[in-house]
Amino acid sequence: MADSIDSSLSRRLKDITAGFVGGAVQVLIGQPFDLVKVRLQTGQFTTPVEAFRKTLTNEGPLAFYKGTLSPLFGVGVCVSIQFYAFHEARRFILSSSKSDHLTLGQFYAAGAIAGIANSPITGPVEQIRILLQTQNDDKKLYHGPKDAIIKINKTEGLRGIFRGQGITILREAQAYGLWFLSFEFLMQKIQNYYHVDREQIPAWKVAACGAAAGEVLWLGSYPLDVIKSQVQSDRFGKDRLYTGAIDAAKKTFRAQGFAGFWRGLIPTLLRATPCSAGTFASVEMTMRLLG
Repeated sequence: MADSIDSSLSRRLKDITAGFVGGAVQVLIGQPFDLVKVRLQTGQFTTPVEAFRKTLTNEGPLAFYKGTLSPLFGVGVCVSIQFYAFHEARRFILSSSKSDHLTLGQFYAAGAIAGIANSPITGPVEQIRILLQTQNDDKKLYHGPKDAIIKINKTEGLRGIFRGQGITILREAQAYGLWFLSFEFLMQKIQNYYHVDREQIPAWKVAACGAAAGEVLWLGSYPLDVIKSQVQSDRFGKDRLYTGAIDAAKKTFRAQGFAGFWRGLIPTLLRATPCSAGTFASVEMTMRLLG
């Protein structure tokens, strides 16, 4: 089926709405996995089992949803921007190339544009979430997202709020280029194999494509995410451990070798399967419902 170009305002609003629904679903499914991932990346625990067990024992089950309020809204906005930017980039590429379909490279480019467009929100939202996730209850510096924003802005200004923005942009471009590329590739394969329109693909197959895309996203961008987490979980001021992303990468390699860039990968991949499946399935079903 050829890609059609619908540039109407209603189409754009539907892209945004479906993306927000997908983002909310993504957070609710993935937050416990994400907390374990961040605590492994920042060196608090050595294995996923240890991180899960000690967090549950010391802080209780609600600890796995620490910092959820910020990403619940923030990720909803982020994913709505991602899908809007992806479809906007897709429409632009189609109209510019006067083609009926995007090539695989063009799907990657549209996804990368979506990630970059999303990064000004992703950076601050993820930093606040990471800082809340990595602090212990007995040594709390921040009492919620609002308190963290106020304190960081007071001492560091906007530069502190947007710390790690460079590595965030790199991570977002690579991750979402691969994410959208792999999902659209698999959806096209199903369409061609079964000779059906996109709207005829059942939800479980959409979810399966989304699950596979989630694995590709993280396998292709995980080292960048590790560096980003280290930079954004660092202390501020004279007590900071890293001067920036390059310094964090150098120190990680010096201390742990290449393995250091893959810490926490297993819980991340476990999280990616249901999160990405839920995101794409909810977005696709919402878009079908909206028409």
